[in-house]
Amino acid sequence: MSAQKEGPKNFQFLPRRWDGGVSRFAGGAARVFVRLGFRADVLTVLSLAAGAAAGALFGLDRPFLASAAILVCGIFDGLDGKVAALRGTTSAFGAILDSTLDRYAEVFIFIGLAVHFRRSWALWLTLAALVGAFMVSYTRARAEGLGFECRRGLLQRPERFLLVGLSALAGGVFPVFDPVMIGALGTIAVFSNITAVQRAVLVRKAERAARDREGRDHG
Repeated sequence: MSAQKEGPKNFQFLPRRWDGGVSRFAGGAARVFVRLGFRADVLTVLSLAAGAAAGALFGLDRPFLASAAILVCGIFDGLDGKVAALRGTTSAFGAILDSTLDRYAEVFIFIGLAVHFRRSWALWLTLAALVGAFMVSYTRARAEGLGFECRRGLLQRPERFLLVGLSALAGGVFPVFDPVMIGALGTIAVFSNITAVQRAVLVRKAERAARDREGRDHG
């Protein structure tokens, strides 16, 4: 089955007009890393290390440092694919390594938050956010395995990182870490699961559209 369009545009937290600016910045940064001799797989591993560090810092109640680690994790995560393309080293193994280590990095971050909230009801909220994050990734992977492109939705990985990172930063500067992070985790728990449902619906619409086209072609 060939890849299909995702269907109509839908709302997302980060404005779509930001995509061009972010892409231009990432492209310029990737060229710098290429000139410095970095390989894509090195950046992928560094992204994982930064995610693990962020989780450990959350567990140690160091939210400001955790926010810095999340920033580093996000930067390297956004650059490894572009570096691979510039160096001409893209591969199926590189893609699966990137996706796999991305999931581990996110798990480490949520584990750190779970350690922080281990004596609070917010522990369950942290677990719900983790489940939602994984369902967003799973629905995309499952859809693409079936031949459908599925990258849209309310709360994707960049939005999740932004929410957690900004909440950690605010909690590191002001004594408001718990309420701010609980708000972020609640948002992720709700809207990431909605995103998973959105993606399933998008695949359904794309499949119906494909069948309608086939029917007209054979009509």
